[in-house]
Amino acid sequence: MRPFSINNSVLALFLACVNTYILKVIGMSIQDWPQQERPREKLLNRGADALTDAELLAIFLRTGVVGLSAIDLARALIVEYGSLKALFGASQQQFCQTKGLGPVKYAQLQAVLEMGRRYFWEEMTAQPIMGSAEAAQKYIVSKIGHQQREVFACVFLNSQYHVEHYEEMFQGTYNQSPVFPREIAKRALQLNAAAVILAHNHPSGVAEPSGADRDITELICDALALLDIRVLDHFIVGKTKVYSFAEHGIL
Repeated sequence: MRPFSINNSVLALFLACVNTYILKVIGMSIQDWPQQERPREKLLNRGADALTDAELLAIFLRTGVVGLSAIDLARALIVEYGSLKALFGASQQQFCQTKGLGPVKYAQLQAVLEMGRRYFWEEMTAQPIMGSAEAAQKYIVSKIGHQQREVFACVFLNSQYHVEHYEEMFQGTYNQSPVFPREIAKRALQLNAAAVILAHNHPSGVAEPSGADRDITELICDALALLDIRVLDHFIVGKTKVYSFAEHGIL
């Protein structure tokens, strides 16, 4: 039997056809997609939970760039930054240097993020914290979860355990932040707080307390106890989860 062979001209024609087809598909506008697969229509028909990160981002972007649809651009951005969280946490300079983005998109994104934070704030402050612990976690994550440096924050509550004030007390480096219990106690007295929730982020992404985290929590609890101020919890915000001292029986 003679071995199967393809004439060079036939092979070249075949490859040209394949290349044309691929370019056509890749460059296809979202408007050319089946209606049920378009991100906006998919969201309206099936809910936001049904969309991928790239599809949600494509709705925000609205348009793509030359050679890329909005969904293709969204996928490229997620690959470039590694996650939506990293993209949302980018500085203005870094964000605007990315192909397809700019000052207008940056301003729109910051507005969206701030609306989310204000929604969580209203949800957290609408009732005593005992009934809105999840809302408190969400708000704290929205405030410090994207930070590239370690940030130590406090939520101050009144005697009815309603939230009165949120404040980022200390900022540090990638893996540590100087924390002074005396300053927390002083601020709590100024605000006439009856209780405090502590929180800090781990930019490394690991939501587990270190020995130093445990030690400083104990020092803060002791300092505030002298003033009859309770520490209700200490949240450690990691990349994908939040560690609660209270839930683990440490407080």
